[in-house]
Amino acid sequence: MTHQDTTPEPVADKATEDSTTGTTGSAAVAPAVPTASTDPTKWGRVDADGTVYVRTAEGERAIGSWQAGDAAEGLALYARKFDDLLTEVELLETRLRTHAGDPKHTLTNAKHLHESLAEAAVIGDLAALNARIEHLLVRAEQAVEGAKHEKEQARADAIARKEALVAEAEQIAAEATHWKSAGDRLREILEEWKKVRGVDRKTDEQLWRRFSKARDAFSRRRGSHFAELDRQRAAAKAHKQELVEEAESLTESTDWGETANRYKQLMAEWKAAGRAPKDSDDALWQRFRAAQDRFFSRRSEAFSERDAEFAANAKLKDELLVEAEQIDPSTDLKAAQAHLHRIQERWDEIGKVPRERMRDLEGRLRAVADKVRNAADAQWRRTDPEAQARVDQFRERVEQFEAQAEKARAAGDERRAKKAQEQADQWREWLSAAEQAIASR
Repeated sequence: MTHQDTTPEPVADKATEDSTTGTTGSAAVAPAVPTASTDPTKWGRVDADGTVYVRTAEGERAIGSWQAGDAAEGLALYARKFDDLLTEVELLETRLRTHAGDPKHTLTNAKHLHESLAEAAVIGDLAALNARIEHLLVRAEQAVEGAKHEKEQARADAIARKEALVAEAEQIAAEATHWKSAGDRLREILEEWKKVRGVDRKTDEQLWRRFSKARDAFSRRRGSHFAELDRQRAAAKAHKQELVEEAESLTESTDWGETANRYKQLMAEWKAAGRAPKDSDDALWQRFRAAQDRFFSRRSEAFSERDAEFAANAKLKDELLVEAEQIDPSTDLKAAQAHLHRIQERWDEIGKVPRERMRDLEGRLRAVADKVRNAADAQWRRTDPEAQARVDQFRERVEQFEAQAEKARAAGDERRAKKAQEQADQWREWLSAAEQAIASR
């Protein structure tokens, strides 16, 4: 080290920022910087017999012997040793300032320097160096406490982080049903777990047991889920196999309506059966659809032929209706009835027509039948012997009660005459109604 001026630097003011710690106040005041002088005679001497002395606040202290040459060379040697101590102090200060290394190690070295300073064979400002080392010790102790606090805080943070990871893993184990994303998250938690440092062994083992238990619980629950899923899919496969076999057995059916309804039911059962294993499900579905397509293709062809037949039938019935609507029951009722009967027989022989034509065609034929039936009903009412018998009976009762009234008046019994006349009037009303009914036929 280059030797500096012999005059010690003054102690920093209490309000001046510590150049090493970056803090202010009495606790941060830096001591004077000791230097080795270009004139080490200020701090020591070599006597005539070669004994080397260093001056301290307590007085001179012999530190060695110099016999190798000039006394100034001896003083310079011991001054360089002082500079070496100063360099060690500066290195320790730098470590504290830059947070390099373990503060405990720095404190240990500073204590060693401080303890050895009383017997150090060096020449220089030992008082200033001692003050500087003592200041270094204070700062090192503070750094050790700070590091301890940081370590404790880091430990607490690490424990808190691992507890949070454990809690998340336990929640996943208890509630998760999105198995893939949940499994991925547990793997991520494990990787993050490995990166969290600073937890004491006992706590770490306790947390690890909880985490491991949560992973095991999730694996068991996921395993149970997929085992049940496999069971369900196996059952779905067996059921769908039965549905396919029934669907294939119906492909050649000609009971179009009943079979089509059954295919709809089979489709509903297929959807309700759930999924079989994918390869089986796809193959079964292809067979099921092929069976459906075969049946409905045949039905479509049959319906096309039927529609053509029904259209031809409708044309024949249109022609038959033209003939039927010319029937006149007013001229010859029996001939009209016979003609209508023949037309109805031919109508039934023709067969079915398109659904959209059915109402119109049936309505027109029904109108012809109603016309013939109404004519027959009218003729029957006009020739009904029971109706004429009722008219004769009513007339006889009118005459009977009028005779009784006349006889009672001749006998002077007005009361009986009045009663008999009222009865005669009532029967005359009924007679009139019965005669009008016959006349209106």
